[in-house]
Amino acid sequence: MLKVTENVDEQTGNALMAWWVGRGAAQVLAHEGGAILLARASGSRSLAAMSRAGQDEAACRILCETANRLHALQKETPPPLPSLPVWFGALQRAAKEQGGILARCADIADRLLASPRDVTVLHGDLHHGNVLDFGDSGWLAIDPKGIIGERYFDFANIFTNPDLADPQPRVATLPEIFQRRLDVVTEAANLDRERLLQWIVAWCGLSTAWSLEDNLTNVTALSVAELAFAALGEQAS
Repeated sequence: MLKVTENVDEQTGNALMAWWVGRGAAQVLAHEGGAILLARASGSRSLAAMSRAGQDEAACRILCETANRLHALQKETPPPLPSLPVWFGALQRAAKEQGGILARCADIADRLLASPRDVTVLHGDLHHGNVLDFGDSGWLAIDPKGIIGERYFDFANIFTNPDLADPQPRVATLPEIFQRRLDVVTEAANLDRERLLQWIVAWCGLSTAWSLEDNLTNVTALSVAELAFAALGEQAS
């Protein structure tokens, strides 16, 4: 599959795909400037369809396994990438304007960003639609944003999907699925449960802030943030 872009952010993602050389990501056959040629996903399975068909645990484990491969230490120097604090500037701006739950999300994000752990190269947009079935090659990631930061961030994205792309039927915002996901992801990725919940709150705030910049609402992210706050034993606002 050939992808050609003049967008600088997309070009950053292309360079990261080439850097991964197929380790958890789709194989790059050629890459130059704004053009990238990728192996095509030949499988017919879909993580979003799995989650909606009662196989959410299996889908979450696949996402975690993919993230673990992408986060593995690499000897080569990665391409230039932004850092998470740059992205979270959007949440800080939204929190000042909106207050309420976004202010609570921003406070938690500030604490996390001030004391990062396990900093590595992140996909930045690791969700059900960006990990595809490549047949005999297994499940592989596509379309990274590319960022440097704490590895928890990539796992937090799982908790708002596949609903962000299509909120019906509901998956991510169902309390029983949210709780089960916490168990699955903390075990599969070897994460601290409380810190993961904090990153879910931070991610939901950032996702909402980006939606506000586009004059959109983000009911899914706000609902998941409320579930995460409740699991932390805190009030959302």
